[in-house]
Amino acid sequence: MPDSSRVEIRLLRESDIAAAMDLKNSARWNQTESDWRVLLQLEPNGCFAAVLDEQVVGTTTTTSYGSELAWIGMVLVRPEKRRTGIATKLVQTALAYLEHRVGVVKLDATADGKLVYERLGFEVESSIERWGRKGEPLRFDGQPETMESDTWHQVLQLDRAAFGADRSKLLKLLRVRPVVTKSEGAVTGYGLARAGSNPAYIGPIVSSQRSQAIELLDRLLEQLHPRPVYIDFNRNWGDGQQLLSERGFEKEREFIRMKSGDAVPTSSLVFAIAGPEIG
Repeated sequence: MPDSSRVEIRLLRESDIAAAMDLKNSARWNQTESDWRVLLQLEPNGCFAAVLDEQVVGTTTTTSYGSELAWIGMVLVRPEKRRTGIATKLVQTALAYLEHRVGVVKLDATADGKLVYERLGFEVESSIERWGRKGEPLRFDGQPETMESDTWHQVLQLDRAAFGADRSKLLKLLRVRPVVTKSEGAVTGYGLARAGSNPAYIGPIVSSQRSQAIELLDRLLEQLHPRPVYIDFNRNWGDGQQLLSERGFEKEREFIRMKSGDAVPTSSLVFAIAGPEIG
């Protein structure tokens, strides 16, 4: 068994992305090289690599949303090096970086990771479900799009109310083919979609009206047809499983949303999250 004391934790660099993608592929996750670059752009001093014998064997990232909230994500360890303390060491480094920067830290854990985070003081907050729909493996391209400034301002206001923190920098980078609903000229919901390494990814979807959340989902699915799609459904939204089943989705797995600090649970305005690595 490798000795975790020999593992060096250092900043994750753009030159590490190929190695990070290998780790991601070993875990069968869906993030792209672009996703890694977004994380590094948002928090260049808060993304970390575990290195053993000059090889990247683990990663973790942090994303700060002002001084209110931060997210820990991309906790990955090479399969043969798991259960050796590397993940714990990475998360401890991330928490040390975030200390005094934010009041609350959250993450979306896999079942295997839950015990690691509980030992570090995290508590279960809620449940997220990954649903997938099969399709034809067509490329999904897109660049962040412009949006009329007043509409964009209202989108950010709605998102902050739902998410509990300002993530405008993140949303600007993810703003690919956005869809918006309005009522009497005011924004009542929005949804985004982006490329994944295999299925495309829908999220976030945020709406103050239940019927419009469904409308946003259907409009995004129309854009993506006939590609395979992932969506991470917020169980606090209510009973959405039948809606997803009716649209050809099948439940694939669950994430456990966990928190460290006195946090407000994820709002029922959120139908789909932005991603387990970013909230």
